[in-house]
Amino acid sequence: MAKDMHKDLFDEATKLKLNIFGECFEEWLPVFNYNKYTERIIIFDLFAGSGTDVEGNPGSPLVFLDKAKGKDRKYCSNVKKFTQFLFNEAIKSKSEELRKNIEHHLNTCKETNKCSSCKYSYMVENIDFKSFFSKPTVKSILNDSKAAKFVLLDQYGFSEIDEGIFRELISFPRTDFIFFIASSFISRFREHPNTTKYIDTTKINFKDIEPKEIHRAVAGYFRNLIPEDMEYYLHHFSIRKTPKKGNYYGLIFGSNHTLGMEKFLKVCWKHDPYSGEANYNIDNNWGEDSLFHKENKTIKKDNVQKDIKDAILSGRIVDNIEGLKYAMVKGCEPKLFTEVVKELEKTKEIERIGDKNYSSTNIHKAKKYFIKRLKNGT
Repeated sequence: MAKDMHKDLFDEATKLKLNIFGECFEEWLPVFNYNKYTERIIIFDLFAGSGTDVEGNPGSPLVFLDKAKGKDRKYCSNVKKFTQFLFNEAIKSKSEELRKNIEHHLNTCKETNKCSSCKYSYMVENIDFKSFFSKPTVKSILNDSKAAKFVLLDQYGFSEIDEGIFRELISFPRTDFIFFIASSFISRFREHPNTTKYIDTTKINFKDIEPKEIHRAVAGYFRNLIPEDMEYYLHHFSIRKTPKKGNYYGLIFGSNHTLGMEKFLKVCWKHDPYSGEANYNIDNNWGEDSLFHKENKTIKKDNVQKDIKDAILSGRIVDNIEGLKYAMVKGCEPKLFTEVVKELEKTKEIERIGDKNYSSTNIHKAKKYFIKRLKNGT
């Protein structure tokens, strides 16, 4: 049986995971609250737990409810859309405890802020994940193109998010999701029937990858499940119990919109300014205390910058929209593309045709410009 984290203190790795959940949601919520094409907002937390650890530190349900207020209540005091939280916890005792913790949290919030009622609604369910996920009402919400959905799947281990669930998640409109997965255990038990019935481990070359890159490889497995003709964005964040020891776990985030992925990358690069994907030195970068450390220079950024430069000069990237997306697909913030363009303009290897304003964020709003290659660069 999996260890019940809610009966212990959350360790530093769990706190980091919860911080990323919360920061990602905090970036996500206002986008749809002010979006004129969105009629309602639904937040799913489908492995919600009891809501706190043994000392009352908030788990994901309370983190979400707290983030939904916004700084100085700027979100909840200006709610534009019907917003509902759907929490599910399969263990009855934990589900009942979750209800009590949510009620206490909301009552405390109302008393502190002198609100007559909470403008958000919520429901707590107590059924197994697959039953909840297959409910007609849930499928109707997930398939609703006028509803914005944020789906958190903080599963124990790896058994719930299989290929079928993943393919469904990427098919739902206006749905961003983030799930936790125990990558080290997939590697360790890769030949066991209890693993292979959920994940085709023959498609992951575990023998030739370093342990620290296990979650990167698992994320690649899911990325390869995305149809080639589908524009979809996936990124990951690897977590180790401590940066120097312990098993490797991780998060996988998916979005069918560039803005969703930009928001997640922003959070990831905040927590890992070297690679944007781990709480440890996954690419063997020189640290800040090293003689060879150079600010803003990392192995991953250097490699992606070289890839972008080559793609531009070979004609594979011909406009800024393609380039911004390319940087993002490579796991870097889109602004990295703009840095390369500026450098190539400086050396007179290219010139921009069209809009003359650089745009490093909000790809979906950026004005397109084309890139003309020049024969004689300096």
